[in-house]
Amino acid sequence: MRPSSSRLISGLAVTAAAALALAGCSTPQQAANGPSGDDTPYKVGIVHSKTGALASYGAQYIDGFKAGLSYATKGTNKIGNHPVQITEVDDGGDPAKAVSEAKDLIGQGIKIIAGSTASGVALQVAPIAAQNKVLFISGPAASDAITGINRYTFRSGRQSYQDVLTAKSFVGNPAGKKVLVFAQDNAFGQANLKAVTAVIGSLGATVTPELVDPNLNEFTTQAKQALDAKPDMIFVAWAGTTAPAMWQALNQQGVLSSTTVVTGLDIRASWPTFGAAGTNIAFLAHYFDGASDTPASQALKTALGKPIDLFTGAQMVVHALEASSTDVDAMIKALEGWSFDSVKGGYQVRASDHALLQPMFQTKLSGSGTDFSATLVKALPAEDVTPPSTPFKE
Repeated sequence: MRPSSSRLISGLAVTAAAALALAGCSTPQQAANGPSGDDTPYKVGIVHSKTGALASYGAQYIDGFKAGLSYATKGTNKIGNHPVQITEVDDGGDPAKAVSEAKDLIGQGIKIIAGSTASGVALQVAPIAAQNKVLFISGPAASDAITGINRYTFRSGRQSYQDVLTAKSFVGNPAGKKVLVFAQDNAFGQANLKAVTAVIGSLGATVTPELVDPNLNEFTTQAKQALDAKPDMIFVAWAGTTAPAMWQALNQQGVLSSTTVVTGLDIRASWPTFGAAGTNIAFLAHYFDGASDTPASQALKTALGKPIDLFTGAQMVVHALEASSTDVDAMIKALEGWSFDSVKGGYQVRASDHALLQPMFQTKLSGSGTDFSATLVKALPAEDVTPPSTPFKE
């Protein structure tokens, strides 16, 4: 059963069971977690990018997670009598470091790991979770390969396939059209290329990749190549600190004025990086402040004291811990097939592969520089942007 299009998304809503618990009523899950006098902390490890190229995403993720945890627990940061104790570690965007940190957390007895700002990190941490039979709730990492990687891994955000299904809505009938994927040559970019090829290419478009070294800082040559390709649409998949130079090159070389350029609307802090290009780009968005007006979005915005970018998995962590603080199989069972309301409205965790079904948005920017504002163009219901089911690999 898919979430209705009238219930949009996030990871922060309070379930009926949680509401009862916070009102002082016991639930079967809480009873299973120990006697009422037991106040043993429930431990959660968070591995994300506090430093490195994706540090701004890591900061947004942890801010949203903490605000979401507070919201989901009515400001107590407790589940019943049990404080939720967060151990936060930095992976620096390095998969090897993330694996080492995850193993250390598991060695401390932690049964839930959340985070993973980068797709490359999530793809390395997920197997560690499966090997050690701990729950892994991935963060904003968007690679489709995370979905269905193993039964211990869940998404708390959207995936590249959902981005591409949203991008398809900008191109009309793809048959006979040329689509260029301009992306970083890493797990994130490759996942986007694969998704564009699978979605738009399967409908008759010719999809051509232009995968760029993610360590480059100057993009004139790459921008000229994109212009010379003369595509009907360019799908840009880019993240990190080199984005300003990339957008400047595309704009200076006339790429943005030559064709439809579609990309994901990044976190608000990144909007100034679009510069003069901002108003000439067609944006898909997993969320932006103002895309919805729900009680949860209002509460989260108040808690953060700033506009919402929505990188959070707190509600999923809370729901898993309501089932058990130690029995990972019980956590998995609680999350599989679970539907819940939150900032965007309604989510559903697909039981077959742990994809997170959710609506997406078309938007546009107006203004310039630090004064950009986003306006909703269209909300796409979850059923219009649902990725195909992926059987578990492990």
